[in-house]
Amino acid sequence: MKMFIRLGFILLAVSAIATALLAYVNSITEPKIKELRIKEAEAARSYLIPDAAFTGLTIIGEDSLYVAKDKETGQIKGYTFTAAKSGYSSVVKTMAAIDPDFKLLKIKVTEQAETPGLGANCTQNDFAACFENLNAGQLLVDKDGGSIRSLTGATITSRAIANSLQEQIAEVKKYLDSRQTEVRP
Repeated sequence: MKMFIRLGFILLAVSAIATALLAYVNSITEPKIKELRIKEAEAARSYLIPDAAFTGLTIIGEDSLYVAKDKETGQIKGYTFTAAKSGYSSVVKTMAAIDPDFKLLKIKVTEQAETPGLGANCTQNDFAACFENLNAGQLLVDKDGGSIRSLTGATITSRAIANSLQEQIAEVKKYLDSRQTEVRP
């Protein structure tokens, strides 16, 4: 019986030390990870709407809505936001830019863990180009009668991206219409 108690205390001590070490490492790496994510989001916004100054407006869902203004004239060039929806094997997060008339300028898939060679192809530029200059009503994949060519073997991923963008554009429009004089051109 003494042996079991002794082994139990040893296991407790090892677990406590391992937990303390993990907590310490997490406290060191967490701020760096947050800083890296902020820089990645800034780079993605700059890719979507180049030569613009971005101002955060509000949080819609988990992410912020940003207004992009021309650096020289101050005119609104568009808005950026992140849309997310479950794909085949993960949540697919897509950052998108829309113009003041709510047409998509560009998209960039920022986070996904879809099947390599199938759904993971959603990060390729030729897939993202299918979304350019479409409004919310046109965001349908070809399998649903739309103009967006779904990825081969990954219709669920393609549909998730299109549907998430469609839903988020509606939310952005609703929000901006409620604040019409402040953030609309």
